[in-house]
Amino acid sequence: MRLGAFAIALCAGCALTGCQSTVSAPAVTTAARVAPPLVAPTPSRASQELESYYAGVQSGLLAQGMLRVDGGGPDTPFTAEMLANNFMRIALFEEYAKVGGQIVAKQTPSYLHRWEQPVRLKVEFGPSVSVQKQRADHSRIKRLTDRLARATGHPVQEVTEDPNFHVFVVNENERYGLKTRLREIIPGISDAAVMKVTRMPRSHYCIAFAWDPERTGTYHKAVAIIRAEHPDLMRLSCLHEEIAQGLGLSNDSPKARPSVFNDDEEFGLLTHHDELLLRMLYDPRLKPGMTPAEAAPIVKVLAQELVDGHG
Repeated sequence: MRLGAFAIALCAGCALTGCQSTVSAPAVTTAARVAPPLVAPTPSRASQELESYYAGVQSGLLAQGMLRVDGGGPDTPFTAEMLANNFMRIALFEEYAKVGGQIVAKQTPSYLHRWEQPVRLKVEFGPSVSVQKQRADHSRIKRLTDRLARATGHPVQEVTEDPNFHVFVVNENERYGLKTRLREIIPGISDAAVMKVTRMPRSHYCIAFAWDPERTGTYHKAVAIIRAEHPDLMRLSCLHEEIAQGLGLSNDSPKARPSVFNDDEEFGLLTHHDELLLRMLYDPRLKPGMTPAEAAPIVKVLAQELVDGHG
């Protein structure tokens, strides 16, 4: 996952708990709670340092021609075989596994995950995010959810009530205070998962995880954490990747190109290739819970149809 992002598919007993912090963490604002401040409060030194650090990261990547927003072109051709192989690695493998009570990087075969119910996405901003930035992010997220709905053929929309996909845009201090909020969203969330949020190192730019309580491959809830310290393009990049991963494309592949589901950071936003992956994921010929062996022959047919322009 680009930009240090990572996603964790949570099983029935998984959950989130937070670590202790000596920094007072303000509560996260929502549309139903406190109105966002016209002027954001002064961030902590740690948050200011992260903001400076990520500004430098973005500048460095752009200088190298990374974080492309063109979606690919003649320089990034792919075949049906490549598309099928990328889908198998991204949709049917997990990047992280729980080992000895800890969540560690470990590629493991999984089974197909996606949503059956409409995806109702709600964004919750920390007080550090000014009303101007909130408005800009809402506009971007509206365009993104419309695009995801078109790509998948599945209902995906931003809501203000009764969400099942929660997106938090918070700074370093506010992220420490999410333990209670995460427990409200996913009862029984594991300490290991919570610590992945509250102790997230700066090398991890954003995180998403989805909940499959019955272990059938059907997601019921999802959460994404986006750092408020990111400059605009990196924040938008995290929104693109994490929300898409929360729909079921939970892994990355070094061979996927053009794609955000690649750690090489070449592409900053979802590409046409990625839209095809989403279309395949929600094709009715594939079913939640399918194993790689069950899905592979169907995936091969879907990929050929899409590349030939018949899908």
